[in-house]
Amino acid sequence: MITVTVKDKKISMSGHACRKDSSGIDRACTAVSALTCSLINSLRDLTGDRIRADIGSGMTVIEWENLSDGGKLLIDSWFLGLTDINREYNCVEFQ
Repeated sequence: MITVTVKDKKISMSGHACRKDSSGIDRACTAVSALTCSLINSLRDLTGDRIRADIGSGMTVIEWENLSDGGKLLIDSWFLGLTDINREYNCVEFQ
């Protein structure tokens, strides 16, 4: 299970989806990772918002002081993507 915590100035994620398909690929974990990497890159490259991102095996933390409207929209989009992945794979716990 992937645990996601979203607060005013921080996103924390930990865990693994553990949903390997017949080929041994964990598509849910791959999708969550891709969305999260895209969020980090987009916040840095498209908004000019200053963020701090720590990415480790099974854990990601993204922090900020202030977000632009564009940054908030990117986080909302990321959250919708996670919700869709969870609907399909039942692998994300939101706190």
